[in-house]
Amino acid sequence: MTGVKELAYVVYEVSSLSDWEHFAVDLLGMQLADKTADCIALRTDEKAYRWLVRQGPADDLAASGYEVENDAALDEIAGRLASAGVEVTEGDAALAASRKVDRILTTADPMGNRIELVTGFADAGSPFHSDVLLGEFVTGSGGAGHQVLLSKGVARESYLEFYEGLLDFRISDIIVEELAPGVVADLIFLRCNPRHHSVAFGDMPHPKRTHHFMVEVTDVRDVGTAYDRCMDAGQPFEMTLGMHPNDHMFSFYVRTPSGFSVEYGWGGLLVDDDTWQVKTLDRLHSWGHRPPEVVAELLSQGKDAH
Repeated sequence: MTGVKELAYVVYEVSSLSDWEHFAVDLLGMQLADKTADCIALRTDEKAYRWLVRQGPADDLAASGYEVENDAALDEIAGRLASAGVEVTEGDAALAASRKVDRILTTADPMGNRIELVTGFADAGSPFHSDVLLGEFVTGSGGAGHQVLLSKGVARESYLEFYEGLLDFRISDIIVEELAPGVVADLIFLRCNPRHHSVAFGDMPHPKRTHHFMVEVTDVRDVGTAYDRCMDAGQPFEMTLGMHPNDHMFSFYVRTPSGFSVEYGWGGLLVDDDTWQVKTLDRLHSWGHRPPEVVAELLSQGKDAH
């Protein structure tokens, strides 16, 4: 079955473009590709952009752009969506131009997240450059990175029917962990290329559509220097350094100016479809990834003991 090949880009609606420009460029190491009064475009590689950040009140995910191989594949997916009773609309030339793609179809997943299916996602006219990175961001065949979205009470069967059944995602694994008495995080991780997951869905309390977006770097030193930049800038952290048991990502989580997070990582696992076996794990973190207030309290206790 023909499906999407990568998470090509994301669109966020944010209340402060200036805060976001500082966060993305100065702290994370992205490149400012374009800037208008109501939108900034951010690069992490040779593509024209990977993130579009536009002015608005939502402070949340506005759209996810998934690239497919060609027009024939796009038409095939559109046919499957329509046959399943999912509304799908061909975007006009203006929308395609704004996204820098040849064609664009728009639809929505069962949670109401806007999905944009595109072909011909354009390259930039100049090489990618970061003023702060030692290495590069990991994109290529794995796409822009991954995102974790909230299921918002929608049954897993419903959104798997959309993502697995219609867009041809594959399940990588599941994690179910009791975070506190009666509070359970239940996440499922889906891939559309060798990256361990391009999207995951969590049943957990969270006010946003998105929990986080992950960007990966090629040089582990960039995780450390980004960690220091965010700390020195007073950017709030969600979780300190740690590692996941499923995709083996070494990372930290820092809060964006809009309140959801960015996972900044290195060393993510690549999946071989021929040998991979789906598992259910019982913990989200192999080690670390602690809330900063917990770390601060532990460090304070150690200081007091001396």
